[in-house]
Amino acid sequence: MTLVVPFPPGGGVDLTARLLAEKLTARLGQRFLVENRPGVGGLAGANAVAKSAPDGHTLLVAPNTIAISPHILAKGVAGGVDILKDLVPIVMPASVPMLMVVNPQFGAKTPAELVALARRNPGLPYGSAGNGSPMHFAGEMFKKATGVDMQHVPYKGVGPSVTDAVGGQVKVLFTSLGSGLVPLIRAGKLVPIAVTEKRRTSFLPELPTLTELGIPGVEVGAWYAVMAPTGTPALVISRLNREINAVLEMPDVRDKLTGAGIEVRGGSAEALAAEIQDDYTRYGRLAREFGIRAD
Repeated sequence: MTLVVPFPPGGGVDLTARLLAEKLTARLGQRFLVENRPGVGGLAGANAVAKSAPDGHTLLVAPNTIAISPHILAKGVAGGVDILKDLVPIVMPASVPMLMVVNPQFGAKTPAELVALARRNPGLPYGSAGNGSPMHFAGEMFKKATGVDMQHVPYKGVGPSVTDAVGGQVKVLFTSLGSGLVPLIRAGKLVPIAVTEKRRTSFLPELPTLTELGIPGVEVGAWYAVMAPTGTPALVISRLNREINAVLEMPDVRDKLTGAGIEVRGGSAEALAAEIQDDYTRYGRLAREFGIRAD
């Protein structure tokens, strides 16, 4: 059994996949392996899974980036995989809170202070994990909601963007909590100023959303999906959903995920299908509105 992660080792989705592989191996008595197949915004790995035998032996574990990539990349890349038609949902194992953070030397510790500073300094840079990332969309939505002029600085991933925010090379950052942010926040190396999602996160329950602070419309989530090739029998999908949900209830699994700043989710295949469809439609509209394209 192979769990394909369409990004390099080391990130939150990779950690989630490896925990699932370990526990599913023990539960089902069949070895689960994780295979990292990065490239083309996650679509290279998605295409490989879509073209595999629909027997439940090859699964995709991917972030919702795969619902964004089709709208910002050239058509036909990675074999032209259609994530809505070529893959079927199994379960959403986890999600990652999205935040707006600043360097402590920035001079603004609230979104209102940031907006005031940005109006005095047009072109103020903000960082994200890259062109077309959920963080990039959050930044552009923030600009639209506040009317400020800010300049996007794309990085090659979450890690480099966080490193530069700590170092002060970029002082405003839209990022995810599962990127090792919690220790940096506790150490005072970065200051969270708002959640860029619909609801607050349990990791920082005192931190309000931008909507609560009077800046509506900046709601960007990041979640992971487990999917199988279209044609996989319904009984197989149901069994995998049940087993993965059971794994997500294990205390040690929950501790490892929450310790990495990842929120445990779980639920039905139908709930995941709705999330995928919603993100696919929404990000397609936003990509056209903001003219966002991949590097």
